[in-house]
Amino acid sequence: MVNWIRVTLYGILLLIVSLFMMPIQLVCLRLDLEPRRYLPRIWHRLACRLLGIRVRVHGELESRRPLLISANHVSWKDILVLSSIADVVFVAKSDVKDWPIFGLLARLQASVFIEREQRRATGNQVSEIGRRLADGEVVVLFPEGTTSDGNRLLEMKTSLFGAAASAVPQSPTGLVHVQPVAISYTGIHGMPMGRYYRPIAAWPGDIGLLPSLLGVLREGALDVDVDFGETVDYERRSNRKEVSRAVEQRIRTMLSERLRGRSPDRSQNAA
Repeated sequence: MVNWIRVTLYGILLLIVSLFMMPIQLVCLRLDLEPRRYLPRIWHRLACRLLGIRVRVHGELESRRPLLISANHVSWKDILVLSSIADVVFVAKSDVKDWPIFGLLARLQASVFIEREQRRATGNQVSEIGRRLADGEVVVLFPEGTTSDGNRLLEMKTSLFGAAASAVPQSPTGLVHVQPVAISYTGIHGMPMGRYYRPIAAWPGDIGLLPSLLGVLREGALDVDVDFGETVDYERRSNRKEVSRAVEQRIRTMLSERLRGRSPDRSQNAA
């Protein structure tokens, strides 16, 4: 009973804050005002606190632009976590627009929606991502294409790395920086989260969004570590598959080390 009272109170508080901030964000998006970039970070930071998601950051967000972040994908919580750390926009599947709650949040964060089944639209979508990168926005890509169980990195799809190539001609330096990021769910209620229990933090496709959200609210205490790795520079002569493999290896190494309770060696990742 006490737990459900807490869930209800936190839900009401988050709703009040959302109703206050949403009209402001809509105006900023319509007029292309600077606050449109950092208001989502404020909201997501509060959401993480109310949901009991404790975020630990290791390493630093790359300061150079254009910047494309490539991260592993475990759950819808990844979006809250990354958005609470930096001013970012996401590349998302088109059906995300129709999700309850998160569809609206994705639109308010000016996410780039892609139609993976419509090959004719792929070129325009990649160009849109490239334009956003060239404009200085930090774009987040989940190249696995789906969520994992939190214990491993799935095979990464290379096609959307074409967005980095499309932004190269518009970059003042002729480079696009691709930064690998590992998101690791490592603790629950202050205790280490072992391999067996880690799927609690994951969001497999056979569980609805609302049950998953309520489950996190009931738990109220998840620890997540976010490792920022060394960037891979994408230039005009770069091979998309080679860049993808390099980024994949760095994410895989950081994720594996963090889940084992070790601190990833970034100098080794950069080798």
